[in-house]
Order: sequence, then structure tokens, then C-alpha cells
Amino acid sequence: MLDRLTEYFLPQQVSTYASDIDNLFFFIFYSSVALFFIVVFGMLYLSIKYRHKNGEELKLTSSKDHSNLLESLFFIIPLILVSITFVWGIRSYLQMVIVPDDAIEIKVTGQSWFWTFDYPDGGTTLNELVVPSNQPVKLVLSSKDVLHSFFIPVMRSKMDCLPNRYNVMWFDSTKEGVYDIFCTEYCGTGHSQMGAKVIVMKPAQYEEWANELGSDDDSIPLDELGAKLYTKKACNTCHTLDGSALVGPSYLQTSQMWGQERVFDDGTSTVIDDNYVRSSILEPQTQIVAGYQGVMPTYQGLLNDRELDALIAFLKTLNEDSQI
Repeated sequence: MLDRLTEYFLPQQVSTYASDIDNLFFFIFYSSVALFFIVVFGMLYLSIKYRHKNGEELKLTSSKDHSNLLESLFFIIPLILVSITFVWGIRSYLQMVIVPDDAIEIKVTGQSWFWTFDYPDGGTTLNELVVPSNQPVKLVLSSKDVLHSFFIPVMRSKMDCLPNRYNVMWFDSTKEGVYDIFCTEYCGTGHSQMGAKVIVMKPAQYEEWANELGSDDDSIPLDELGAKLYTKKACNTCHTLDGSALVGPSYLQTSQMWGQERVFDDGTSTVIDDNYVRSSILEPQTQIVAGYQGVMPTYQGLLNDRELDALIAFLKTLNEDSQI
């Protein structure tokens, strides 16, 4: 029955401890519902039974002024429920915070408004956390700017990401698939778009993927590589391809203004060219476009020279018919 309720009310369970958390949730929920009906209907029953009628003389219906049985039940039943909840809760909590020794360690960094994942062998991905199934994964979380919160609903895993401090969470995925990641701490104008994916692979597939991570595929034309990087590196979080403005200027607008001057918030301007685009990616706070906030983080260390060239080439190919 609990499994059916979980499927209906909650996200699917994809970690080893998810079912235990859900069962505790439903235990607390149904205990609360039962107590609610006992209290409310008890009050209604007593209110109706002992209501005062006009012309009726008030009189005692019993000489008893207390009941040892009721007083004992009022103490024992809540004590049992609270004790069960405490023991169950502390057991589940310890299961969630004690990381297995054989866990794969991945560093997670939150910043406005995307996630960076650094893997044991030195590779890095943006907004895509790739993990093997049936293998404990330890996440070491921090933030480069403000407070973020890393939440994977299907894993029942959530932890705050703080600047200058590390937090740890772990999970063991039981089912391959692609699942949502959310930031659940308001962190600015792009908070609602700070989503990512966790991709759970079979162990053999993960090993193959990890071996290829970071390899530079020179066979991909620069503009095609740039189109992939636009989503892979989370550029689409703040920059559109259809001319509409989000947190930052649209890529289409930048492409259409190529060779023209762009005005900044301090009144200065510069010509949009390869050097400007490279500088705006690596040092975004030095020249802030007029009408926008200076919230873009630096991509120093996140893009190599070929990837920078690819994004520049991609920008040059955009036109009014561009589609995301």
C-alpha cells in the first residue's frame, strides 16, 4: 500500500535509503491524520452530547473528576509515537550521513546559476552529474558565491552549498536513468533556471564515459562544438538564442551586432569581436553591458582555448532563425 501511495504522491525512489525515508514520512503523516480525527470528532461528539439546551437545568453527569486510564493513555500513546519517530528518524539520518568507504568522490560547486562537477580523474562537467548505478557516490559540496542548496528528489538527497565551507552528502543509485536536480535556496534572479540532471549509468558504461571525459574531439567543427557547449556549459541559463533577454544579453543580439559597438554601464564602449567575447567569458565583471546586472561568474579554468574558439564561432553563425 505504501508503495502505491509513494508512486502517486512522491517522486520515484532511486536510492538505497529512499524507501526508508518515505515510509517514515507516511508513518508521521498517518499518525497525524489519525490523531486529527480522534481530537476533532471527539470534540464534536462531546460538544453535541453535552450542549446546553434552553430551559434545561445544569447538572453533573458523573461524580468522577478524573480518569487514571485516560490520563495514562494520553501519556503513553504520544510517548510511543514520539519514541518510534525518534528511533526511526535517527536511524535514517545516520544512514544518510555515514558515507560508505568505497564511495566515488565527486566535487560539486554551485554558482550563479549553474552547477560544476569535478570527477576523480580530473574531468569536469557542467549541469550534468554522471554516476554509476549500484555504487555509492559521495558529493563534496561548496559554493563560489552565495548560498545554494543541492536537491535530487528521486534520491531523497538534499544539502546546502556554502561559500568557503564543505558539506557532504551521498547516495547509491538503484536504477539507471536521467533525473532532475534543483537548487532549493533562493539565490537571485536566475534561481528558477538553476537546474541540472543526474545521469545514472551502468558501471561499465560509466567507466567508458569516464575514460573519454575531457578528451578533445578535433573532428567536430568549431561551430558545432560551440552549439553543444552552449547547453553543456550552461550558457543557456542566462543567454537565449531568440533575441529575448534573460539575465544576460541574447547570443542572437550579440551575433547581429558583430563589428558594432556595445555600450557598458560605466558609459564606455567597445567593438564586438573575438577579443570582446573571449574577455566577457573569462573576465565578465570588467565590462558589464548597460541594462544588465554584473552577476556572471568567470569561466576561467572551465573552458580551454578550443572551447572558447568554438563558442565564438557558434556566435558568428547565429541568425534570426536560430532555435535552441
